Amino acid sequence: MSETNLTTSGKILAFAAVVEVGTGLVLMIDPAIVVKLLLGAEVSGAGILLGRCFGVALLALGVACWPGRQRAETASPAFRGMLIYNALIALYLAYLGTVGHLGGLLLWPGVALHAVVALLLGWTWRAEQRAKAANT
Repeated sequence: MSETNLTTSGKILAFAAVVEVGTGLVLMIDPAIVVKLLLGAEVSGAGILLGRCFGVALLALGVACWPGRQRAETASPAFRGMLIYNALIALYLAYLGTVGHLGGLLLWPGVALHAVVALLLGWTWRAEQRAKAANT
């Protein structure tokens, strides 16, 4: 992997990790505010508990993807996990906004953020694959 791609993938992964750690912490503290801002809906009871569980999972994902040379490599499990998470959560949030007719203030910015991060991670992965192919 070239040093430029490592730097680029490391920065993208670091940005994504910080976003997920922050979101995870907010979900652990007050899941109702996240649900209201993302989906424009109220949550109570078991939904609060599941929101906090999701917060723990996002915190763990962010920590697992925290910047480090090995994590920034596109072949690393951390890189692949963050790519898959961002692609799927962008699609699911878009589904909730269109088919589910849900939407809070931050739904579409959230979709855009996750889609852009997924595209950037995918672009970095593709650039590495091309570089490997050119060297063989």
